Amino acid sequence: MGKTVWSFINSGKCSPSYNMALDEALLEWHSRGEIGPVLRFYEWDPATLSIGYFQSVEKEIDMDAVEKHGLGFVRRPTGGRGVLHEHELTYSVIVTEEYPGMPETVTEAYRVISGGLLEGFRNLGLHAEFSVPVSKEQSEGLKKPKSAVCFDAPSWYELVVEGKKVAGSAQTRQKGVILQHGAILLSLDEDKLVSLFKFPSEEIRQRMRDALPEKAVAIDRLTDREISVDECIEAFAKGFQTALDIVLQPMELTEEQLLYVEEIEQRKYANKDWTFKK
Repeated sequence: MGKTVWSFINSGKCSPSYNMALDEALLEWHSRGEIGPVLRFYEWDPATLSIGYFQSVEKEIDMDAVEKHGLGFVRRPTGGRGVLHEHELTYSVIVTEEYPGMPETVTEAYRVISGGLLEGFRNLGLHAEFSVPVSKEQSEGLKKPKSAVCFDAPSWYELVVEGKKVAGSAQTRQKGVILQHGAILLSLDEDKLVSLFKFPSEEIRQRMRDALPEKAVAIDRLTDREISVDECIEAFAKGFQTALDIVLQPMELTEEQLLYVEEIEQRKYANKDWTFKK
């Protein structure tokens, strides 16, 4: 039997609301059997702070800082914590829960899907590995001081280089379909990132800022050569093909599909009622 064919979309730079709307639309179409599994890459214009589905804007986010930096702002359909999408490549995977070899549990499915990231980093000459399982006490210790920042600490199923988090991912399951998307860091502005969140005190904010370089690392800190977005796309596309044993086939959206994405965008991700609902 031949390898399974997945659709491949390279969206380039898009608005934050469009990025999230397209991910949701792909999930919808896949759940209805209109399209097969999808691997998508995209960037953000403008640079954007995205927050997890369950996060509270009022309690966790400094919107004055978001506006000061001229950032976009969007609530994801997935869980997890806040991510600054600036110097990075974002990926999304849309695949049915019934896909052959896809584990039922969320964490095991993360590991299977994130195998594509693992191979991608290796294609760039970087030695990535999965975080090793840790005890509950160790896990809690990793996350002190606790924050709303995604790259604060790696979960056991996430990728690390030299023990530091290199990609932050989030997942949701709806209508029998898994949507996993995440950020592959090309560079990270720790000062800007930390400025976007609320902390109980400036001392705790500074502690978080000082600790971030030991917890998260971007590609530009791991290699002396400059790695472009295009090189990352090629490396990670090959990585997913290797890890999932698939073939990628470019997908172009139809006019009807584009209108559907726009409808979701206006109803939800470009709507303040959705963005500021918590």
